[in-house]
Amino acid sequence: MRVVVVGATGNVGTSVVRALAADESVTSIVGVARRLPEWHIDRTEWRQADVATGDLARVFEGADAVVHLAWLFQPTRDPAVTWRANVLGSMRVFRAVAEAGVPALIHASSVGAYSPGPKDRPVDESWPTHGWPGAAYGREKAYVERVLDVFEHDHPVIRVVRMRPGFIFQRAAATEQRRLFAGPFLPRRLVRPGRIPFVPDVPGLRLQVLHADDAAEAYRLAVTSTVSGAFNLAAEPVLDPADLAKLLGTRTMPVTPWLARTLMAAGWHLRLVPASPGLLELALRIPVMKTARARDVLCWRPRYSSWDAMRELLDGLHDGSGMETPPLAPDSGSVGRVRELATGTGRRS
Repeated sequence: MRVVVVGATGNVGTSVVRALAADESVTSIVGVARRLPEWHIDRTEWRQADVATGDLARVFEGADAVVHLAWLFQPTRDPAVTWRANVLGSMRVFRAVAEAGVPALIHASSVGAYSPGPKDRPVDESWPTHGWPGAAYGREKAYVERVLDVFEHDHPVIRVVRMRPGFIFQRAAATEQRRLFAGPFLPRRLVRPGRIPFVPDVPGLRLQVLHADDAAEAYRLAVTSTVSGAFNLAAEPVLDPADLAKLLGTRTMPVTPWLARTLMAAGWHLRLVPASPGLLELALRIPVMKTARARDVLCWRPRYSSWDAMRELLDGLHDGSGMETPPLAPDSGSVGRVRELATGTGRRS
């Protein structure tokens, strides 16, 4: 089996490549990335291509499955750039899959594609996927879901799988996530139990988390089986501010959604943080997902709890962890953070 992984050098992509390389039924892997890595792994060749401009059909020729993971989170200040990469780029990937005659497409959707929903009961994959219009991430994930609806209608012989994971963490991706969402002003020494004075207890803030290796296993199962349709992915338990406070060895402090939005908007407008205030709005509105279909149909069981995944994130933030790919480059200290400032907080890296 020959598998092409688009967006193979990021948080999920590196884990998917490792999972596929460990599967004897996968004979070759093509890792597609905008910037080629120094990372080497068995049975894997690298192709440099941008989903917005590259000749993808040629890359996909002879593949038995394409896993589409490429997604641009920044710049949040220029949504036309992320729209071109994420929406138009995804459309180009889907079109190239059809042109190359690839029989299976596994696409990375997200909990962020879901319409606002309940926090007190889980919803299954039939919950509407219209996103939240206040966040570019939600708009784009939801729009691509509609594109996939049309693609499946027009290409019924192609097996399509949509993965809808929660927040995906691993130690090696911690520095990347710090750069994308927290920015250069978060000191590594602060991310340690007992160092943070409190965790904001914002009503409605409940997070579903999973480890990148568990997400990768779900993608491997989707590639090597005959399943189709959507799958919610998350580990247990669902985390709230009290759980985060326990992990950080601190207490919670009640903060209203209005105050949390105001503070985050101020930080974004002052260019202190790269994450847009719309992402907080999205996090407060997304539903809690039911993961029974992944368990029953995909036969997927996460090996790591949500506590484990969060601990890896926190440890990686403290240590400045990374690996040998451009997106996951480790923290390079004050020089690297000055470079982040010089290129503009919240800009495309």
